Amino acid sequence: MHFLYPTFLWSLSALAIPVIIHLFSFRRYKKVYFTNVQFLQEVELQQSGRRNLRERLILISRLLMICFLVLAFAQPYIPGKDAPTAGKQQVISIFVDNSYSMQTINKEGTLLGQAKERARQIAGAYGINDRFQLLTNDFEGRHQRLLSLSEFNDAVDTIKASPHHRNISEIVNRQQQLLNMQAGISAQSYILSDFQQNMATAKPVQTAHMRVNLARITPGLFPNMAVDSVWFLSATHRPGETERLVVRLHNYADKPAVKVPLSLSINGKQKAVGSFSVKERSVQNDTLTFSGLNVGWQSGVIELQDNPVVFDNHFYFAFNVTNQLPVLLVHGDTTNKYLNAVFGTDGFFKPRTVAYGNVDYTSLNSYPLVILSDVKTISTGLAQQLRTYVQNGGNLTVFPSTVADAGSYKALLQPMGAAYPSKLISDKTKASAINLQNPVFSNMFEAAPQNPDLPFANKYYNMIPGSNRSEYLIRLQSGKDLLQVTAFGRGKVYTSAVPLSEEFSNLPVHGLFVPIILRIALLSGHDGPLFYSTEQNKAIETVTLRSSEKSIVKLTDGKETIIPEVRQQDGGSALYLPGQLLHAGTYRLMQHDSLAGILAFNNNSSESDLRYLDNAALAREATGSVTIADADKLNINRINSIANWGLQLWKLCIILALIFMATEILLVRYFKVNKPLFPDPDHIS
Repeated sequence: MHFLYPTFLWSLSALAIPVIIHLFSFRRYKKVYFTNVQFLQEVELQQSGRRNLRERLILISRLLMICFLVLAFAQPYIPGKDAPTAGKQQVISIFVDNSYSMQTINKEGTLLGQAKERARQIAGAYGINDRFQLLTNDFEGRHQRLLSLSEFNDAVDTIKASPHHRNISEIVNRQQQLLNMQAGISAQSYILSDFQQNMATAKPVQTAHMRVNLARITPGLFPNMAVDSVWFLSATHRPGETERLVVRLHNYADKPAVKVPLSLSINGKQKAVGSFSVKERSVQNDTLTFSGLNVGWQSGVIELQDNPVVFDNHFYFAFNVTNQLPVLLVHGDTTNKYLNAVFGTDGFFKPRTVAYGNVDYTSLNSYPLVILSDVKTISTGLAQQLRTYVQNGGNLTVFPSTVADAGSYKALLQPMGAAYPSKLISDKTKASAINLQNPVFSNMFEAAPQNPDLPFANKYYNMIPGSNRSEYLIRLQSGKDLLQVTAFGRGKVYTSAVPLSEEFSNLPVHGLFVPIILRIALLSGHDGPLFYSTEQNKAIETVTLRSSEKSIVKLTDGKETIIPEVRQQDGGSALYLPGQLLHAGTYRLMQHDSLAGILAFNNNSSESDLRYLDNAALAREATGSVTIADADKLNINRINSIANWGLQLWKLCIILALIFMATEILLVRYFKVNKPLFPDPDHIS
């Protein structure tokens, strides 16, 4: 037999108290003198035996009562064969899934509320000496310490829904980090979750030295539809012009979603409404058209009416509407009249013309587009700066000179993986195709043109393919590309096989030239991503910001304020968010009380897929000592009782203590020793 709290056995020393009382009589007797004590002596001898028997029985009852009462507090038990660590202090780690999917409901309420209640019940089933770890998807530092039962219950009360989600491997590994530091202490793990499919891991997790209990909070089965992403058909936004926003709708249910209401609001004003139907388990793109935007940053939100699953009914995005789009035109000995004419037709564009030897390298990143034309020899310094510019997200268009130095062009374009000019080919040929799938042409025509009038070339440079994959815009009958585009870093390089000279081709005076150049310029004018994830782990690139004690950069949504770390880089700044954002929404990027931009954050879309792992899939997720059960069927009363500790005897001890207490009372009340054995002589007839 073992004791759960053996220190209480010191109280057995109290058994000496009734023994001392019985050994020493503390009662004072009064002397009474009689003339004849012959008969009294006989009575005294006869009653002394009864008194001794009574006192000894009372003494035994009191000793046994005290003994079993002390044993009840020490909690004796007979350990079972499967409980080698019974009686020792235990450490219990309880993970409560607080991802957004746990905000769904079943017949008993929200899943998160049920998980919190189960966590309290599990902790309450253990002893007062045991210690607990509370873990959630947030993986906060304060959850990396052991708590008492009362501290654990207080921590459970503070759990709120979180945009983060973890897979089973991450959870178990996090639990083991703390439990492995508790050498020689029995460890138990409980994971309370709905076990969405996004919790699956590619490799089973090992659960050595720790028993893992996977307790499923049974979810309700509801259909769900959400917005996965949005994007504009135009990269540049002009005041008052019509905008077309593509919305990607995802139906996660096994049945079609019919006429789901959707609304678009910009800066709190409704701009478009509609209803959409999406087939089961499919994705559909729909376009919303709106106009009437003013200059400045725009905060947008798309709202779905998709009850009862509402945690993903809002999708946020932000963009900037500008007055003008700056373009840098770098020329050779003279300015290019064709480019000046193109950008002189629209006041939205703000061209700046500079000679190739006067380029201000520090201001390159302020131009979304740089067009290089008629430069005979590209210097090494300019080539290096242009490569850095494109890698950081700039866009470069190159029209070679009529007498181009092929070596200098190769030094510029080859490191970027773009095609570069080599020898000159004097062979008159005509363009045979344009790439209507490329964004430059995709929205240029209302319908695909039949037998279009395409430009021709009298002579052109042979373009040597680069290491990166290029996409043609205009292709010649000879199979060579007249105009092509190559991605490099975060930017693009557009290269032409002909100079802007009518001696080489009619491209500069052809009807396609103006829309091509303007489309390239419009596609270059971007303000960065429309939205980010609340689980953003990478740096957020933005305009140049200067953070100091007097000019603090901060993100705020009106309710909370986040101060990010600001690091300077080429052409801008990088923001590193501390820890995590608490919720999705739009945040104003402020510097010294002035607006520098608006950033939008959305939750991870995997939470919207309300499909769950079955027991067979859960069994494949972990190896070792693992138990899988539904949380509502988990027998809380047996978590820390006979199943773990063996046969507990404290209840029996209490019953026996009460029995001997009652025995003492009965002996005192009914076992009389003062009953006379002889009748009173005065009453003898």
